[in-house]
Amino acid sequence: MISIGYPQPREDALSVAAISYNFGGQTMEKNHHDTVLQQFNAAIDCWINRLDNYTFEMLCRQPAEGQWSLGQVYVHIIADTKYFIEQMKVALSDDQHSGKEMHADAKAIFARGAFPDIQLNNPFPESVHQPGSKEELARGLLKIKNETGSLLYLYDFSASRGKSLHPGLQFFTAMEWLQFAGMHMRHHFGQKNRIDAALTKAGGA
Repeated sequence: MISIGYPQPREDALSVAAISYNFGGQTMEKNHHDTVLQQFNAAIDCWINRLDNYTFEMLCRQPAEGQWSLGQVYVHIIADTKYFIEQMKVALSDDQHSGKEMHADAKAIFARGAFPDIQLNNPFPESVHQPGSKEELARGLLKIKNETGSLLYLYDFSASRGKSLHPGLQFFTAMEWLQFAGMHMRHHFGQKNRIDAALTKAGGA
């Protein structure tokens, strides 16, 4: 793993974010920061709490051939969010790429506050493995929540201007990565609901 240098923790570490003033105009960054954090925590708490509604067998049951099980959706969310957190760290490490912009498609996603409401079939469902246990999923989600909370406790995302590269959507700040992570988790609620409906129809829920 490549080691990256983090900035020194800000002195006001007890505050999640400070109100910032940029380019001569007062911004609403603190309110935006708090909203993004609340939405992220609400989404990850929902995924954690919903685990209690399923047996491990139900989590591993694929609703149809070529479709992910709910357990695979969890594994996917954990893996992607871990990647998003690593990108937050990169963006927090310095001001590199601060002048770069995200792709127009990303701007539309952020303006809407959600991914496009479309369903895609995964041609390679086996590319995401089945979970080892319910406990593995719960631990993975809790670790993500705690690690994100630690970063927000130590560093002022609102003041960070560095960006890192998304493979398809170009450049995000740490705050944008956090917002993207929350939108990604919420996007998969629709998939979860379709799997729930299939399990109910099959008499498994």
